[in-house]
Amino acid sequence: MPTSTDLLLTNAVVLTMDKKLTLYEPGAVAVTGDSILAVGPDEAMRREYTAKATLDCGGKVLMPGLINAHTHVPMTLLRGLADDLRLDVWLLGFMMPVEREFVSPEFVRLGTQLACAELIRTGVTCFADMYYFEEDIARTTAEVGLRAICGETVLKFPTPDAQSFEESLAASREFIIRWKNHPLIIPSVAPHAAYTCTEEILRACAALAVEFDVPLLTHIAETASEQENNRAAHDMPVVPYIKKQNIFEAKVLAAHCVHVDDGEIHTLLHHGVGVVHCPSSNLKLASGIAPVKPMLDEGLPVGIGTDGTASNNDLDMFEEIRLAAFLAKTASNDPTALPATQALTMATRMGADALHIGHLTGSLEAGKRADLILVDLSGLHNTPRFCRTREGVYAQLVYAGKSSDVTDVMVNGQWVMQSRELLTLNEAEIRSQAAVYARKIDAFLAEREQSVLSKLVAIGGAEEEESFEVQVKVRIADPAPVLAALEMPGIEVLRSRHYHEYDTYFSFDDPKQGHLRYREDEFIEPNGQVSGARYRLTHIGPARERRFESDVLLSRSRFIAPATHSLRFYREYFKPSGEASIKKDRLRWRVLFQGTEFFINLDHVEQPDWGYFIEVKSRTWSRRDAEHKAELATGLLELLGAPPEEAVAQDYVEIIER
Repeated sequence: MPTSTDLLLTNAVVLTMDKKLTLYEPGAVAVTGDSILAVGPDEAMRREYTAKATLDCGGKVLMPGLINAHTHVPMTLLRGLADDLRLDVWLLGFMMPVEREFVSPEFVRLGTQLACAELIRTGVTCFADMYYFEEDIARTTAEVGLRAICGETVLKFPTPDAQSFEESLAASREFIIRWKNHPLIIPSVAPHAAYTCTEEILRACAALAVEFDVPLLTHIAETASEQENNRAAHDMPVVPYIKKQNIFEAKVLAAHCVHVDDGEIHTLLHHGVGVVHCPSSNLKLASGIAPVKPMLDEGLPVGIGTDGTASNNDLDMFEEIRLAAFLAKTASNDPTALPATQALTMATRMGADALHIGHLTGSLEAGKRADLILVDLSGLHNTPRFCRTREGVYAQLVYAGKSSDVTDVMVNGQWVMQSRELLTLNEAEIRSQAAVYARKIDAFLAEREQSVLSKLVAIGGAEEEESFEVQVKVRIADPAPVLAALEMPGIEVLRSRHYHEYDTYFSFDDPKQGHLRYREDEFIEPNGQVSGARYRLTHIGPARERRFESDVLLSRSRFIAPATHSLRFYREYFKPSGEASIKKDRLRWRVLFQGTEFFINLDHVEQPDWGYFIEVKSRTWSRRDAEHKAELATGLLELLGAPPEEAVAQDYVEIIER
């Protein structure tokens, strides 16, 4: 007596992608409810099962749906926004400022719809995501009918959906509680990376993931600089550092792992970490080539991901599978490395294992969820087909197959695409709404790019100093009289410091933009030893508000920001038209003169070799106060023995540019 089933898929080349790589040609698959009931030879399956509905697959390949193991789906709305940049400039200079301005629940819902449409068309039935407003992403994905691991991103600085990491953690907890045991969505927590999280954040996220037995998503060792910076800060590479924070007590899915050594690979294997290889993104951002073959040789489960479309720029898993195979061959100088069967396994069963959901999906086996796709290999680019070996069909899929060959997609027993028609999404409406966002983001960036100050504010941390600054600078031949004058009764020294200062000034084609100064201050102790360093950016306005008869200047306010990135980063981000460097030794005093506070800088300009300058400054809040302080500044200079005829009315960079 035949067994009843809901759906019988017949007349297909069935690639089960199980551990034995069992292949049935022709084969059939029986589906009941949300799961696979049986898989086997076509003739035997027809005899053994009677179905409410039967689909003749017409000789197409019937295989598990592909698993995109790492992405940021709402970033489809940022596709093509900022290309051909280094990772730090791309992320911190463009992505994050735009995200702070635009990312909202509405943004992520539309971005998720756009991504899901593309994922379905490329044969993806499951993806792992980490972004903001992750519950909205989960809800949209479930409505579309795809399977996903959704990780709420946690960072050490404010994000579009949280002002603090405590808020992100609290939101993650509530998200996990509400969505745990959902048939399609696995909620999780996603501490972004070691360099964007504190030890406290990493430990708290690990504890949360362990408490609810959900995956933990993170980025590990994506760039060489990430490893170098971690060694400098913590005296160890990234993997042992996050191990110390208990991260590996959770079920970890680690994206990238480009710059890991053999010891770190062993650590990842020992702790059951799933790794995600992102070929296109790592190549485009010049992050490097992950050591995939050594990982696989050690037994690590390695999946394949596209990363977000802002750094890829698509979600085409066929392209990623092929590229993964090619890169492994090139990196090992071995054309037999990562054969087609293994590459396709990474995108199906092994990808599911990396996501810690191998018991649910990734292969066509009885009891697993019915996540499957049909692929038409009859196209011109796949003609002819050779059948003398069983491996031929895998090679066709990996080396010649295209995402456009996918005709039908089923997730959890439900069709989401049939005969290349999306069943759960309105593609035209999504395109139209995405175009509206593109226009808004274009306008935002176009306005920002017109102003150096706007770009400085966009990357965060810029603060305006007091409204105006009275200042006068005088060239002197000998610093000794100045040092002697500071011992006189008329000047009360409140504080003194000694610095070595290394200044790089950026200039721009438009003089109205002023200058941007990158400064490294080394703090020098009385014994001459360097005790610390400080890095700052200062935007120096181009105009002077007023010049007094005494050559004292009243300057416009300046904007300052901590320089948390490298000089190279700022050079590539601001794109100056010119650059000048100044090195000086500075003695600085904060003093009271006739009841008024001033700062006195004694500068020995060593590069260029300009000798000594004495500079007097005081902050001010009104024109009347400025006039009073200008008179006092002149008197203070005379007391210091600085000849007024040597007064300089320019900043150092302006002297260079004369």
